[in-house]
Amino acid sequence: MATQPTVPAAAKNSPPLENRFRTGLRDGVPIALGYLSVSFTFGIMAVAAGLPVWAAVVISMLNVTSAGQFAGLPLLAGPGSLVEMALTQLVINARYALMSLSLSQKLHHSVRLLDRVLIAFCNTDEIFAVASSKPGEVGRRYLYGLILTPYFGWAFGTFLGAAASSLLPEIVQSALGIAIYGMFLAIIIPPAKHFRPVFKVILVAVALSCIFRFVPGLNQISSGFVIIICAVAAAAFGARFFPVHSHRKEADS
Repeated sequence: MATQPTVPAAAKNSPPLENRFRTGLRDGVPIALGYLSVSFTFGIMAVAAGLPVWAAVVISMLNVTSAGQFAGLPLLAGPGSLVEMALTQLVINARYALMSLSLSQKLHHSVRLLDRVLIAFCNTDEIFAVASSKPGEVGRRYLYGLILTPYFGWAFGTFLGAAASSLLPEIVQSALGIAIYGMFLAIIIPPAKHFRPVFKVILVAVALSCIFRFVPGLNQISSGFVIIICAVAAAAFGARFFPVHSHRKEADS
């Protein structure tokens, strides 16, 4: 009588590998829908800054970051230097390097180096959150599906906004121009209400921004370097006065 092969207990209890392309596409649809409105606004603002439609779309396809793209527009339209642009993008987008390093720990060992590079290139806050929420490892087919819909949703929204900018009334364009500020307020207000350290760090950033805006002499500094200074100073303030202790250190103390 043939005996059934025994399955190790660890294999029984380990979460299954998620590697279905269709599942990734489905999980990416809500992200793409959320990106449409923000990228639509970016397309309008890019054309208003003097960029052609194709340039706005190329920026969205090569950058894939809302904060970085919106921060770069004044530098493209104004007298900003390439060094200033590079430093601004580095400071704003540095978090994606940490997200990609963290996400790499969930990738199945079969994911090749080239796939990892492409995944890191398209990684965003929302894609990272969805992929990290999976109970087990994730494969390249699932991640390509998860990335594909938001990526083209972001580019398509930019195209729609840039193409429609000449058709929309000026009052509508002005209203959509403040959409990005509403998005950032929606990001910072909930944690600021529940976590006082976050609230204090935001106050420091706002205070520094006001100083560079209204103090004579300092208001001559370009917007790119103001973003860099405020972001680094506020982050340093938070790290100095509100450090996050690891669970291991808390257990040892």
